[in-house]
Amino acid sequence: MPDLRVNLGSLSLANPVLAAAGTFGYGVEFARTVRLERLGALVTKTLTPQPCVGHPPPRLVETPSGMLNAVGLQNIGLDAFLRDKLPALRDLRVPLIVSVLGESAEELTRMARALDRADGVAALELNLSCPNLQYRSGLRAQGSGQEPGMTDPEPRAPSPEPRRVSLISHNPEAVGLMVAAARGATRKPVLAKLSPDVTDLVPIAQAAERAGADALTLGNTFVGMSLDPATRRSRLGVLTGGLSGPAIRPLAVYRVWYTARSVSIPLIGVGGIVRAEDALEFFLAGASAVAVGTANFADPSTPLRVLRGLERHLERRRITSLQELRGALQP
Repeated sequence: MPDLRVNLGSLSLANPVLAAAGTFGYGVEFARTVRLERLGALVTKTLTPQPCVGHPPPRLVETPSGMLNAVGLQNIGLDAFLRDKLPALRDLRVPLIVSVLGESAEELTRMARALDRADGVAALELNLSCPNLQYRSGLRAQGSGQEPGMTDPEPRAPSPEPRRVSLISHNPEAVGLMVAAARGATRKPVLAKLSPDVTDLVPIAQAAERAGADALTLGNTFVGMSLDPATRRSRLGVLTGGLSGPAIRPLAVYRVWYTARSVSIPLIGVGGIVRAEDALEFFLAGASAVAVGTANFADPSTPLRVLRGLERHLERRRITSLQELRGALQP
């Protein structure tokens, strides 16, 4: 068998195929139907400090070769996750990467400290780039001057008139601030999930690297809209959503290639991966690992099919290690 092992900083994985955040629940939901121990790692749904009910429905809209989602970060909150989900996840024999989002550097520090103390957590992924926040009031980096949100102890619906806010991952200084906050609060590997929806990813990726990120997840969904001419309204419960699926794969592959030349830490490629050939594009562009997202909604066993396809590809071509393909794009 070819060697598929990969290191993301100090995080060692048996193979480079992950289940992406937000597309695989908390992981325990699929324990009876998917051989989770075969995954390189499982990334949880993004957690916020307090429970969040997310956006009003409809939350998903199919688009050509993809979909728009506006879930709005619905989750049970960090404390409930540690109490109710993590004990079962420890028994799944799969490295667990916990996705987190905080409103400020101080809040992210508290979350990172809590997860640092938790057994069974292999790494943290900082969700700095969820486009569902484009029309959600309150989320901010420290010192941005925006009012805090999601601080109530009980879940609540978003404001009926949400205002547009800037994503942390649109600003290198804010990215550096948040990554440094998490890095200083945990000994576990820290992955920074960045937005592909920027003019130039390189200065943002470099800011995350300087602040201590062990790896970068590139990227998230692209902001999009789907409008109904009959009603003259959005087909989603809010105005915009995140576009994902095969439609964005060429854009995502390009961003991995473009960024890989300017940073020295590993990259996790995300965007429209449905089969092994899709994953191979990301490896050739410079990714060390890949995460399968939207395809899980149709078939949660997709990451395992991608993994088997990678194994067969390397065997047929007598390639002994996946590292031979990383960044091997020919001019």
